[in-house]
Amino acid sequence: MALLPIITAPDPRLKTVASRVDAVDDDIRRLMDDMLETMYAAPGVGLAAPQVGISKRVIVVDVARTGDAPEPMQMANPEIIEASSERSTVEEGCLSLPEHFAEVKRPERVRIRYLDRENEIRERDMDGFLATCIQHEMDHLDGILFVDHISGLKRGMIMRKLTKLKKQDVKAGA
Repeated sequence: MALLPIITAPDPRLKTVASRVDAVDDDIRRLMDDMLETMYAAPGVGLAAPQVGISKRVIVVDVARTGDAPEPMQMANPEIIEASSERSTVEEGCLSLPEHFAEVKRPERVRIRYLDRENEIRERDMDGFLATCIQHEMDHLDGILFVDHISGLKRGMIMRKLTKLKKQDVKAGA
């Protein structure tokens, strides 16, 4: 397994729509494993392939609490097939928008269809924080960031700060 570099906003690769996976083969399983290792090291609770520069519809998630046994989920081509009308508001952060958080309203419950690690089609009902996390990661597959769900004013402030930090990093590294 290998740690992958996490792309930070603003970066045009985070705004593109990822390609479907034809099948979960050894290459996709290796990507899933590398993404899990990268997510745990960050540390985070979810990661989408576009965040590591790979435009494939692959996500990994583990919302187990600190001290609990890991409960990693690896999904290719996830899609929401049902969503509740009830919404919940959760403060979200993102490894691609470090140190920035905002409250985002999403469906409380979702039913997801996806290809698992063994290339089997699965469906799973999710609610609460897991549902929020899955929806957040699935957004990345369509070039959507959590800040796209908040007011333009707040989004602009966050993106300006991230742009400024990127410029400072480039100057420091030059």
